[in-house]
Amino acid sequence: METMKVAIPMANGLLTTHFGHCASFALLDVDMKKKTITGKQEVVPPPHEPGLLPKWLGEQGVQLIIAGGMGSRAKELFGQRGITVVTGASCDSPEALIRDYLAGTLKIGENGCDH
Repeated sequence: METMKVAIPMANGLLTTHFGHCASFALLDVDMKKKTITGKQEVVPPPHEPGLLPKWLGEQGVQLIIAGGMGSRAKELFGQRGITVVTGASCDSPEALIRDYLAGTLKIGENGCDH
């Protein structure tokens, strides 16, 4: 896979730990071979409903989610759609998170969600 679409839940331009109720998502196109960001858009998700975001982000072509926290059921639903989820990321800009992910230096802490 040369290009991957990554979703990061955001509030005020930074990753937000409350995945299911984020203000927007940064959708970044990443060239995995060159390890560069080739595109970015910010999209507003539909109103929150349990189980809606896995379908909606899948329709956006997302293959990877970098999040602060996410409940186990949501992680399971994303997994069923073939979307990889990385939780425990800190509140940083999408570009910084992607750079660290690509460099193998993304710092992962505790999953910020317990439901």
